[in-house]
Amino acid sequence: MSKGVKYKKKDKLYFESRELKRHAGVWSLWALGVGAVISGHFSGWNLGLATGGWGGMLIATILIAIMYIGLTQSVAELSPALPHTGGAYSFARSAMGPWGGFFTGLVENLEFILTPAVIVFFLSNYMAGIFETSPAVLPLWWFGFYTVFTVLNIVGVELSFRFTVALTLLALLCLAIFWVSSVGHIDFTTFALDIKAGSSGEAEHLPGGGGAFLPMGIIGALKAMPFAVWLFLAIEQLPLAAEESVDPKKDMPKGLTYGMITLIISAFLILWLNASIPLGSYALSQSGEPLLDGYKVLFGSNIAKLLALVAAIGLIASFHTIIFAFGRQIYSLSRAGYFPEILSVTHSKRKTPYTALIAGSVIGFSVLLLTQYLAGSESEVFVGGALLNIAVFSAMLSYILQCGSFLLLRKKRPNLERPYKSPLGNWGAWVTISIALITIYFQVQDKSYRTAVFIAIGYFVVGLLYFAVKGRHHLILSPEEEFALESEAKNVTN
Repeated sequence: MSKGVKYKKKDKLYFESRELKRHAGVWSLWALGVGAVISGHFSGWNLGLATGGWGGMLIATILIAIMYIGLTQSVAELSPALPHTGGAYSFARSAMGPWGGFFTGLVENLEFILTPAVIVFFLSNYMAGIFETSPAVLPLWWFGFYTVFTVLNIVGVELSFRFTVALTLLALLCLAIFWVSSVGHIDFTTFALDIKAGSSGEAEHLPGGGGAFLPMGIIGALKAMPFAVWLFLAIEQLPLAAEESVDPKKDMPKGLTYGMITLIISAFLILWLNASIPLGSYALSQSGEPLLDGYKVLFGSNIAKLLALVAAIGLIASFHTIIFAFGRQIYSLSRAGYFPEILSVTHSKRKTPYTALIAGSVIGFSVLLLTQYLAGSESEVFVGGALLNIAVFSAMLSYILQCGSFLLLRKKRPNLERPYKSPLGNWGAWVTISIALITIYFQVQDKSYRTAVFIAIGYFVVGLLYFAVKGRHHLILSPEEEFALESEAKNVTN
């Protein structure tokens, strides 16, 4: 499986300059997973209400939750068995060889670079509204957030994880206050069911509510699936912290499982309560800040700026944790020679991958500048449409490849030591692959998603050409690569 590639064996000094520091326990991992996702509970998911109505969004959320349960349980089995910081790339490398490993890493890289760029775009819009700065200075907000959180991740893994736990708990507290405050204002039939299908099939407001559970039918529910993804997107990043986990064989499965339980509870509470108060599903489906608008209904608009700061906490939590993720993801591919070697150098004292963190932030910031230059006044539409959708498309491909790796390794390496075994077995992986494929299908039915797909495919083609021409000739025997080569040798012997 490793034919057509060339390896370089590096000395001890190479790996000493690329060491990471173990610190994360179960709850640090839990916070890393939940924090990465939590911004999707503040906004983004609500756009699916216009596609499927409340009932359609409920069905979509159930299907996507099932997909993520299958994914996280498959990954929970793989990560302790292959406890390397490469995550998805590491799994695919052992299952599908260097080409499969690189392609999986490339797909996940696109997701993790673009997701924080989208988040910081909307976070900066929040800040511009609060502090009344002009649109012309938005790039300064982007630069400021990237700088602060990149430095925070470089300063040290202990501080980074403490900050992650604090931000995640604070974001969940903001949601919990909203849930408790909403209970006395609920009128589900009147507000949650206030969408009907117009003559053109588009969502229209139904005054007084009492509408159909599925106003756009079951197809509307399936079309809402890409939006439900935002309620869980990025929890799969946890295995990237494997080499910084104190005991990945025990803690990684617990962190993934506890994270999914937390997110499922939060997802269904926000779907039910945010739509059931006087704002209503239809108004919510048109909102860019659904939680903020919900808070305004409950507490009035007089403290709008304070509420906006509260609503920004979820965005900050996700931005911080996904910066952590792309730093480790770029680091792992670089250490193995797939990306330039300089990107895997770690800080001599703090043992954080500072070159990878800086590179990822520079690329994300550059994407936003380029988007603003090319799209001008339409940049918000482009970020909210194409860039956001590229991230979702890349995520779905990544899930298919990770679950494919899970199935292949169960077949090829049945005797591989697995400290944790997925209780869902092969069926969990197949269900995840099936739902991910359905989600992609309904993505490409939307014209705005097609643009995103073409951009993503272009990126993958360029990356594969680089690997074919240069990258495959300069691979390095990193821990992931040595493990994979040893596995291949054992298969040949057997």
